[in-house]
This record gives sequence, structure tokens and C-alpha cells, in this order.
Amino acid sequence: MRALVVCSLSLLLTLASPALAQGHSGITAQALGQANLRAGDNINSALIGEITAGTTYPVLGRSQFYPWLLLGSPGTASPVGWVYETLVAISGDLDQAPVSHLQLDRAPATATATSTALPSPSDSPDADPGLSSSPRPSPARFGVSGEVIGEVNIRYGPGIDYPRVGLAQAGQEFAITGYHTQFPWVRIYFESAPNEQAWIARDLLRVRGDLFGTPAISQTRLNLPPLTATPPAISGGEGAPLSTGFRILADHLWNLVLESGFDPQTSRFGALFVMDLQSGEAFSFGADIAFSGTSINKVAILTALYTQLEGPPSISLATDIANTMICSENVATNRLLSMLGGGNTYYGAEAVSGFYDRLGWSRSFITAPFTTIGTPEPPPGPIKLPETSADQVKANPDLSNQLTVSEAGALLGGIYRCAYREDGPLIEAFGSRLEPRECRQILHVMSSNTVDALLKAGVPAGTRVAHKHGWIADTHGNAALFFTPGGDYVIAMMLYQPQWLNFGESLPLIAEVSRRVYNYFNPQAPQPEIRDGYIPDAASCNYNGDPLVIDIMQPLWNE
Repeated sequence: MRALVVCSLSLLLTLASPALAQGHSGITAQALGQANLRAGDNINSALIGEITAGTTYPVLGRSQFYPWLLLGSPGTASPVGWVYETLVAISGDLDQAPVSHLQLDRAPATATATSTALPSPSDSPDADPGLSSSPRPSPARFGVSGEVIGEVNIRYGPGIDYPRVGLAQAGQEFAITGYHTQFPWVRIYFESAPNEQAWIARDLLRVRGDLFGTPAISQTRLNLPPLTATPPAISGGEGAPLSTGFRILADHLWNLVLESGFDPQTSRFGALFVMDLQSGEAFSFGADIAFSGTSINKVAILTALYTQLEGPPSISLATDIANTMICSENVATNRLLSMLGGGNTYYGAEAVSGFYDRLGWSRSFITAPFTTIGTPEPPPGPIKLPETSADQVKANPDLSNQLTVSEAGALLGGIYRCAYREDGPLIEAFGSRLEPRECRQILHVMSSNTVDALLKAGVPAGTRVAHKHGWIADTHGNAALFFTPGGDYVIAMMLYQPQWLNFGESLPLIAEVSRRVYNYFNPQAPQPEIRDGYIPDAASCNYNGDPLVIDIMQPLWNE
């Protein structure tokens, strides 16, 4: 057999040659029912056709790394598309098939070597039997459809053990293309699935039409292409591109969150931001979702306050700072807002939103004081909610207190840069109004946080972690800056579940995310498991007269 030259024009010419089909050592494939043909060896490649049972195709090549086969036309041996290996019956020894990297296009095949795509049967009267374009089924195809009842998982196969390929909401309707003879599941047309077929449990659908008039499927195990759940990772920080290792970390964390049942396609989901403070690279997912700011937004309140201070805090202000950042005491927090607003908490909240705006971060804001016992202070006028590009519906965020994980994390990264490099977004935005020693004091206060659960429970005891926690009934979160032997980094994470989120589910997941990030930065001394951690009783938290207050009052701070 002629030698195959990979990744060159000669590859294309060789694969297009009828002579190769006659020299494929008898390796052939036939669809098990029906199978999609794609332009390349992955499910993200363009769909360019479909084959059905009854026609045998020569196997022209195989993918070097993935279980995909390049098929040729039975008549001309020209390449017609890539098929996933388990969707076809193979005759012959696949190890004898040459490795191919051929990518097809959508144009009809011609005599030239650069046009190798699948011809359309509708345009070609002598098209190969069993080869067709991929028609889009509709309820009219079998006269049967299913209306979804409630929030429903759509899966690869007829059972909950199969991976999920999508989510459907109440009222959505799907064309039913078959039913399983042994399991109470029906097959539907679903364009996002590898073979445009997916499954829904029968009792989760309101079926219209004769279900048993659709094809009966009796296969008990379906081998389908695996999905790669890749997060929408984005470069961040200094605009540094993501390294391979950092991108792999993003994939692992994304899959961990999904496997833990927090999926952005459902009503229960999470968002995450991670930044390497050495390289400046960062990734996030859920960065466009606005969450209730909880007490995490108090980091912005404190930082905004420091931009207005002319000197070290007084003893009363230092006490309020400690009680705000560690005890999350709302009364103390509102006194900080009042100071920011010239005696009015609403003006103080407006100043915090202005602080975010000055940094160019428009998705986080505060428009009102925090809730306390007693008669609330009336607003000085109508409260205007900021316009933001974030999704302000999905996580049911507090109307007056919102943040995104990317901006919460970027703020911690900015404080770090201000404290130890004397540069970064805070210095660029506020100049001499924010001194490095003030940024170091902010981190010192946050490092004194006595909450040892959440992100802190994922690293060894004794690790310095400057963090702020925050939670309400439906939202739990943590934003933290880690100082570790292998490098310093930031994590900001939020989890949401409508009405009530159980700490028994949120705390271990947040800690496990933290542990995996720690081990990425410290592979020589990894943390073997998450720690139990603890959350102190907030009712007994009070820093009046505490040595930390004296620390906050110091004119210099070098930690």
C-alpha cells in the first residue's frame, strides 16, 4: 500500500484517489441504524451528511487519537466524512487503516483535490445508496411529540447513567423518534446531541400521538461519543493567555462543579474565578451571572473607604472595620457606608458603586445599606438601579447588592498588586489616594478571618488566606487570596439553589475546588483531602479592644 503522508497536500490527493479504496485491505463499515458524518474527527466538526444501515463503505483512514473513522464513497472512493467508531459495524482490522488528519469542507465533491465534501443527495441523482443529508425530524415525521413536564434532563441514552446532553423546561416540545422496549424512555430529535438523537424519561413528557407507532429500540447499551465539558475559560488579569496546565485545571474544576450537581443549564448552579497572581492569567465560568453580593461586597466597601482616608483609622473606625470584615456585622458595615457617604448610608452605597465604575467593573454594585434590626434609614430619594450587562435574573440576586465572581476576584487581585507591587488597577484608578500600606492592612484584616470553612478548608492548616465569606438562604460564596509556597492566587466562588442551599452540599464542594487549586500550585506537597473546618458563632464575635484593632491603626504595615 502506498505510504500516507500526513498533514500535507499529498494526503488529500492520496485519500481522494480511487486506488486507495482498492488498497484499504478490505476494511469496511456499515451504520448501525443511522450515523452522522462530520467534517472532522470530533463532534464539534460540521455535520455534512448521514449514512444508514444497508450500505457498506470503505474505511479510508482513522484518527490518530480519537475513535473516529474516515469513510469513502462505495463507488468512487472519494472521502465522504468522519463517523464515530461505535456507530458503525466494522469488517477488517482497523489497525491496518492509515492515520488521517483530513478535514473536509461543505462544498460538493468535484474532480479537484481541494473539494472533498459529501455530495448532497438532493443535488446528485446518482448519490450513494444509504447516504443522505441529515434531515431535521419534526413532530409530523411520525406524528408523535412530547411536551415536557417540569425541568427535565435530556440524556445520551435511555437511563440516568448516561451523560446529560441538555436540559428542557416545562412546555418545550420535542419530536419523538422512537421508544425503548425495555426501559420507560423515549428517543427524541435533539440537534445538540452527537447523533442528533437523545432520550427523555417517558413519564416526564405529555405524549401526543401514537408513541408505539414510532420505531421500537431494544439496544440495552448505546456507545456514543463522549462530551468534553469545557468551561468558557477567558483570559484575565493582565491579559495573559492561558497556559496548557491552567486550562486543564479549568476543565477539571468545571467538571467537578457539574458532577456535584451545580450546572448552569439548571436552576442550581455555580460560578468560579481563579487567578494566578504570578503570571496574571485567569479563567472563569459564570462570569456573566449576577449573584447577591452577600457580605463579600464588604471588601469593596472597605477598599473604597481607604481611598478616602487621609490617615490611619481611629480606634472606633478600626473596630468597625474588624467587625465588618470578620464578624460580618451589618451595623458596623453601615457605619462605614455612612462615613463614605458623608453621614448618609445611601450616598455611601452610591460611592461604592462609583468605586466599581472607576475600575471599569459595571456588574457589581451596592445601592442601599445592609439590613439591620430596627427602623431602616429612609433613602434620600428614588433609588436608581445601575444598568449592567450581567444576567440579573438567573440567580435571583438582591436588587441592591450584587456582584460577579470575576469582579470579586479581580478586586482581590488588585489589592494584592497594590500591596506588594505598587501597581495594578487600583493604583491606576486611584493613584496616591490608595497607599500600598493601606492595601496591606486590608489583607491583614482579611487574613484574620476566623471562618475556617469554605475555601480555606481546602488548604493546609496555617496557610495564610485573606478572605471574605458571605451567604444567604439561596446563595453561598467566598472570595479569597492565598499565600502558598508554590505561588499566590485568587479564588472567588458562588453557588446558588432556589429558596434554600444546604451547607452540607456547598461547603465540601467549595473546599474541594480550593484543594485542587492548591495542589496545582503546590504539586510537590499536595493537600491530600479537605479539612473539616469550622464556622464560629457570629453572635459572640466582637473586636472591641482586640489587638487586631491596634494593628489596623498602625501608620505602617509590612505583612
